[in-house]
Amino acid sequence: MIYHIVTPEYWNEFNNQEIYFSETFAKENFIHCSTIGQLSGVLERYYSGAGTVIKLEIDEEKLTTKPIYEAAPNGEDFPHIYGGINKSAVVGIEELKEESLGNYSIK
Repeated sequence: MIYHIVTPEYWNEFNNQEIYFSETFAKENFIHCSTIGQLSGVLERYYSGAGTVIKLEIDEEKLTTKPIYEAAPNGEDFPHIYGGINKSAVVGIEELKEESLGNYSIK
């Protein structure tokens, strides 16, 4: 499984669509994802102060565009999806509430 974080407002724009594209896709040409072990760091670095976010749980085997694991500046390999995420690959959607600045409870 891989994971993608999105704001509830942006996720809601894709309610009636079969393919999801992140807010940064047009600029970067891929969708940022992470492994479960990388989620806390991603939330702390990029979603501190966001309040509530949506965690998408994505089954890599169901994706029509397979992720490519690429090194980030910190040396970790992160999964990037060079295309949209077909909603049939999203097997879990969880709302995460920020407990303190940059600290989210991840199940």
